[in-house]
Amino acid sequence: MGIGKYWFFFFFLFYIQLGHAQIIPDAFKKTTDSLTKTDLKTYAELDAVLRPVRKDTALMRYFAKEAAIQEFHSGQSYALNQLGRKYRDFSQFTKAINLHQEAYDVATESNNLEFKVYSQNMLGVIYTRTDEVKTALKYYQEALLLAETVENPSRNIKRSINVSLNGVGNIYRKLGQYQQAIEKFSKSLELEADLGNKLGLAINHQNIGDCYKAQGMFEEALENFRLSLAYNNQINSERGKIICNYSIGHVYIHQGKNEEAEVMLEEILKNARQLGDPKIISDVLINLGVALLEQNEYKDAEIRLKESLKIAQKHNVPEQIIDASKSLSEIWEFQGDYKKAFHYYKQAISLENEISNSFTVGYVNDLILKYEADKNANKLQILVAENELNKTRLKKNETTLLISGFALALLAGIFYILYRQYQLNNDKKLLTLEQTMLRSQMNPHFLFNSLNSIKLYIINNEKKNAVHYLNKFSKLVRKILEASSLKEISLAEELETIELYMNIENIRFSNEINYNVSIDEDIDIHTVKIPSLILQPFLENALWHGLSSKKGEKNIDVQVSRGDRNFIDISITDNGVGRDASELIKKSKVLKRKSVGIEITKERLANFAKDYQNTFDVTIIDLFDKEQISTGTRVVLHIPTI
Repeated sequence: MGIGKYWFFFFFLFYIQLGHAQIIPDAFKKTTDSLTKTDLKTYAELDAVLRPVRKDTALMRYFAKEAAIQEFHSGQSYALNQLGRKYRDFSQFTKAINLHQEAYDVATESNNLEFKVYSQNMLGVIYTRTDEVKTALKYYQEALLLAETVENPSRNIKRSINVSLNGVGNIYRKLGQYQQAIEKFSKSLELEADLGNKLGLAINHQNIGDCYKAQGMFEEALENFRLSLAYNNQINSERGKIICNYSIGHVYIHQGKNEEAEVMLEEILKNARQLGDPKIISDVLINLGVALLEQNEYKDAEIRLKESLKIAQKHNVPEQIIDASKSLSEIWEFQGDYKKAFHYYKQAISLENEISNSFTVGYVNDLILKYEADKNANKLQILVAENELNKTRLKKNETTLLISGFALALLAGIFYILYRQYQLNNDKKLLTLEQTMLRSQMNPHFLFNSLNSIKLYIINNEKKNAVHYLNKFSKLVRKILEASSLKEISLAEELETIELYMNIENIRFSNEINYNVSIDEDIDIHTVKIPSLILQPFLENALWHGLSSKKGEKNIDVQVSRGDRNFIDISITDNGVGRDASELIKKSKVLKRKSVGIEITKERLANFAKDYQNTFDVTIIDLFDKEQISTGTRVVLHIPTI
């Protein structure tokens, strides 16, 4: 390389560095220097000075750095939060979370309640956008608890309370609890009207419109979207105007005004691309794709939806990934390519189930109740503190206070002992139930008869059969022992266990039992979780009460099918003599088999139901032919996919 080339390379590097340099105006440096020497602590005071430049990331970074050096904590927290909002608007959620968390830490260090509340609300907004509802709700509730401890809240504290209410409303909306969501948004709407905050009014009307749209109440939705648009026009919010317009376009699609929606959305897309928020661009593309799909313009619809899906996947926006995937599935279904349609549908449902499993209505309601309890606890603490202060000032009876405190502690101790006793009794009951379940699985008659059958193979010199069934027997015993220590196992493991059980029991029936298992294609038995060892008692019942007395062909069919949403049905059908005939035969026998396995299993299922919002259910159906002659029994287990 010659001298000239070295100089060219050096000049190129210098040019690149110069291009990336961030030049801070002297006027802003002076403003920063002046502010960092003040003791301003509120958002309103800082925003009055910095509002014109708060969206400039270079200036906010400079201000945050200088504020940190000067230990001007309120200014540092303000700047970090503005940077976080900017990154959030461009869907760079990880960076935004880190900045808001740093802002919260700075506010905590300086004990600035207003900026702590503000930072928590901003974190709640981001986690809501990424469908991490549990975390979002945690931050909104913590923000509310803090804000509501202020006796005479400032305007900004009141606005933070509104943001928290709005956030909780959005979580209700995501859970499909639209009336509760509308109540939260309406309460926030009243507070925003009192503050005269047009941005807050616009946001709440937009959210109420989304709730009505989700319920199919399109005229009410349009009314709220247009009110929101009017407020956004007044404050000249480009982002707000785009969101309102594509929401209106979405309603038009539902109303069958697809051509009108297409024209409207194409225009909005240009504005969205100029704004540069990936989430908004993805939303507009999805609505545009659906409008084109409704007009059978499959190619153009596919292009829009694939672009939306790519953006949503890049920025990890689950709700949009699901919507885009479902619409792409419809495109390929209409065109007859069911393989591609199934691919996109499976992608959507898989992510939908993942989100559904990551939070439940019960979990969120528990958190809301916890918030109310904490809120009341905070109020109680304030009252106790005031009471202590009054007693100190008035120098009243301290002995009474001590006795009261001792009595409360004693009462709390008694309640704790009672609660622990209740827990221990429950644990003991559960342990007894699990031990009884294991004994029923390891029935001595079953063990003896199985070993006896294997012994006969050995006596008859059928070594191959003896070894084969001995292997199955040992594997079954091992599986029962392993599963008995687990609360839940995969459906695949449970089916493997009962297949081993049926193989061994079939020896005693001279291999007369035709045992068949069928599973619906859309069920992944490796991911479905069920309580361990719940099927064997029903199979044992079918064998010894249904088929043992039957002559001719003997069948047991196990079918796994999709029930209602988030449920599966497992049915065990035999062509035995039926329950009535079985009961008569049982009464005539001198030696009666006492079957406790089914009752234990039902009790175990009831115990599991306590931990879930859904319930386990067992249905026993008697089967008859046209002449009302018994043709067997069917047991159906209706089980939530846990």
